[in-house]
Amino acid sequence: MTNSEAGEVTGTKDKDYNIIWFTEACLSNALRMETYAADAERDGDEELARFFRRAQQESRKGAEEGKRLLASRLTSS
Repeated sequence: MTNSEAGEVTGTKDKDYNIIWFTEACLSNALRMETYAADAERDGDEELARFFRRAQQESRKGAEEGKRLLASRLTSS
């Protein structure tokens, strides 16, 4: 892996960008899991729906943690 971008191009340090990316990915995954759970429920597969709901909850937790971490870092910059 090369160290070609450390904020010079984007104006955002890699570590801050990584938190932003992670948080967005968690939020996007939470939305995706909603679709997957609904598909499973529509097919009557409650076990699979519960699985996707648990995954969705974990994604929400990751997003909340990412938002807290990002907020604390941006206000202290």
